[in-house]
Amino acid sequence: MNTSPTIRIGISACLLGDPVRFDGGHKNLPFATDELSRHFDFVKICPEQAIGMGVPRPTIRLVGDPDTPRLIGSTDTSIDVTDKMTAFARNTTPSLDHISGYILCAKSPSCGMERVPVYAENGNGLGKVGVGLFAKQLMTALPLLPVEENGRLNDVHLRENFVLRVVAYSRWQAMMKEGITAKRLQDYHRRHKFLLLAHNQPIYRELGPIVAESGDINDIADRYIDQFMLALRQPASIKNHTNTLMHIQGFFKDHLDPEDKQQLTEVIRDYAAGLLPLLVPLEMLSLFLKKYQVEYLLDQYYFTPYPRDLKLRIGL
Repeated sequence: MNTSPTIRIGISACLLGDPVRFDGGHKNLPFATDELSRHFDFVKICPEQAIGMGVPRPTIRLVGDPDTPRLIGSTDTSIDVTDKMTAFARNTTPSLDHISGYILCAKSPSCGMERVPVYAENGNGLGKVGVGLFAKQLMTALPLLPVEENGRLNDVHLRENFVLRVVAYSRWQAMMKEGITAKRLQDYHRRHKFLLLAHNQPIYRELGPIVAESGDINDIADRYIDQFMLALRQPASIKNHTNTLMHIQGFFKDHLDPEDKQQLTEVIRDYAAGLLPLLVPLEMLSLFLKKYQVEYLLDQYYFTPYPRDLKLRIGL
């Protein structure tokens, strides 16, 4: 699969190695700079620098009600950049509808997507119960956008799931730009069938009837993509992958000899038992697909959901 370099991912500038943190440092994320940069373009933003805070600068933190906190200086409480950050976020996030994902800086009072420390007015900690002001507005303005934090991307399952969602969402954006039709929606759904089965079978069963509806195609598309992105949000489980692999195996029942059928069954069973990684049954199925050219499977994104050289399925 060749991923177009025009697939764009928003990212906190410090994660690309830009020295924009409060102390003049950065939090370079090698997965972004060394791996993702080969296939995706980045749109980098440092909200704190964007609202005029210099480098270096006083530290800031979330203070008050965790649902509607203020952004206050950590030591100099006369610093209050809440209104500036809120205005910047509200003005900026709607213009990011051309990106297909976002990587935020964890624990940041501006960019943290979850578990950001919040403090009471008297300085006592209320716990890691907040969301960065910019991050919150981003996720509100673009609710379909795949969003992750740098720390969470150290988890191989979350890393794989994030890139999978980014690429799937970019396909949706490209289709909508061309102009949505019933035929295009049907093709999109068909080609993602096994990815949906591997991630969320109940939602997959709901999506089929939506695609089959007649009526306002834009309304149908809106309801479809809401559920589609929700289905992909959770990493696929071993159980669901196993069910999907077995479903795909059925397409080869008229092609494989008894020995190949038995070997494939054993490989899938060993994967289900945790004795083999996902790549083993997938590679075997891919070889059979290449040999027998089963038409329905040839363009399924389950086999190539993102660039192969990112090696994201290693360890799954």
